Amino acid sequence: MTDTAGRPVANFEALFHQAPCGYLVTDDGGRIAAVNDTFVQWTGFSRAALLGRTLQSLMPVGDQILYATHCIPQLGITGSVSEVAVDFIGADGVRRPALLSASRFTPPGSDAGGGTDSVRVIIFSAHERRQYEKELVSALRAAEDSDARRAQAERELQRLALHDALTGLPNRAGLKARLGELPSGGSGETVAAFFIDLDHFKAVNDSLGHGAGDSLLVSAAERLAAAVEGTALVGRLSGDEFVVLVALPGAEDATALAGRLLEVLAAPINIEGLEIITSASIGIAIARDGEDTVDDLIRRADIAMYRAKERGRNRWELHRPAPTDPNVDRLRALGELRRGIGEGALRVHYQPRIDLHTGRPSGVEALVRWQHPTRGLLPPSEFISMAEESGLVRPLGAWVLDETLKLAESLRRDSQAGAALEFAVNLSARQLNDPGLVSMVEGALRRTEMDPAMLLLEITETALMQDPTAALESLIALKNLGVGLAVDDFGTGYSSLTYLKKFPINELKIDRSFIMGLGSDTGDSAIVGSCIGLAHAVGIRAVAEGVETEGQVEALQTMGCDLAQGYLFARPLPEQRLREWLSANA
Repeated sequence: MTDTAGRPVANFEALFHQAPCGYLVTDDGGRIAAVNDTFVQWTGFSRAALLGRTLQSLMPVGDQILYATHCIPQLGITGSVSEVAVDFIGADGVRRPALLSASRFTPPGSDAGGGTDSVRVIIFSAHERRQYEKELVSALRAAEDSDARRAQAERELQRLALHDALTGLPNRAGLKARLGELPSGGSGETVAAFFIDLDHFKAVNDSLGHGAGDSLLVSAAERLAAAVEGTALVGRLSGDEFVVLVALPGAEDATALAGRLLEVLAAPINIEGLEIITSASIGIAIARDGEDTVDDLIRRADIAMYRAKERGRNRWELHRPAPTDPNVDRLRALGELRRGIGEGALRVHYQPRIDLHTGRPSGVEALVRWQHPTRGLLPPSEFISMAEESGLVRPLGAWVLDETLKLAESLRRDSQAGAALEFAVNLSARQLNDPGLVSMVEGALRRTEMDPAMLLLEITETALMQDPTAALESLIALKNLGVGLAVDDFGTGYSSLTYLKKFPINELKIDRSFIMGLGSDTGDSAIVGSCIGLAHAVGIRAVAEGVETEGQVEALQTMGCDLAQGYLFARPLPEQRLREWLSANA
């Protein structure tokens, strides 16, 4: 099925890409040379982002070590690796458990010792591995038995490529291939798509195991198919996501069908002796004459499904496209941001931090900006939350850290004063929960040979308190690298003093909303004084944000505040202007 370079030949290219497992070709060191559509969709990375990258870089640190110390040597000795359990970290930062098999081969006609070997890697989502293996091995063995059965085996492989192995329903490719089987619109009917996502499905997997989760998915598939038998196509896209495509007279019929599907799915099901009642969120999209492809229709139904989840779950929502549709605008903005990250449209500005005891600069805080093609230079408030929700905050945050450390290294070389500056970089809640965060920070420090003590990572109080136990683990791991840690926007959340004492932090940054009232609001003055006293009581620094007047500086100095930043000293500055400011204020 591959040519002498390890690439899929034309007759099998579609099967290679639509195979129900991840299929990759790498060199001996794990660098990816080819990857199929299934693995691209499963991980969420683009093909361009995967090609040339090492396979092990997609794994958590522990699994990277396993692959490097066990799999690569075993491939060199025996030529194959069977069923190694590893996790892969997708583009959204979520771990995906899988089973990995690999075989090393030398293309025909090449020198076995010439370094031209390739590695075929097959990756299965862990809880569906067994069923895939049984069906694929059966088909492949049939292909090897005799030429007479080859055509039958290829038909079986084609079936597997177009269907979900767990439920037997068509997958996305299968739905496209069978769209012509829908009743025609000759009588004025139009095609409607229903995007169905089971509510709280993860809770079933986590509490009862993947076997119970699979049973629930099979039951849901059977109920949906029975509810629309003979009138529609039912498919499973991935996980707990199903699609129904049906020809209907209009929107009223579509909403009536959605209500019926909710009732069907809500019937109790017995799994492992427990009665489980599930619900679903359904998005509906009606095809527009000549405007929608199957993918367009499913995408719009997906948008409506998320609206149903936002409005409480166990309900349906109809997608009504309009020029001002916020979901369409958000998708457009996400595309622009993704392109902006890739095309170098991000900028880092730096705001100086002042030592209130000496009046001299002690460091800078890095603040990202987006040079939008039509809206100009945008502050973080315009795009960071969108980046967090979409998973783009991971490459964005890594880029900001790299740019900041490059500047730190440059200033260190240019002057002795630059070597004494601290560089603060913000972490979002999504980054704090990213299993690859520590290795990302460690790698950035190594590349620039920067003293970790001169890097300060800032996390908002709200982000820390979303999951204090997990946050504590992440902070300890970061602290072990030698970096400093700060609680940003302190006073706006609801942190427990017990946790605050446990967190290995170096400073509290008092939110600007309290600094504004210094000298005019006795309540704000009391709060600021208490925050400074609390910081000093646990042996850390107090930093004031948003300082704009000399009166605020005097009040902060009287209270014993350590550092401050704000427009009184300097606005966030691009690199060249920061250098000029530092020269003038050294």
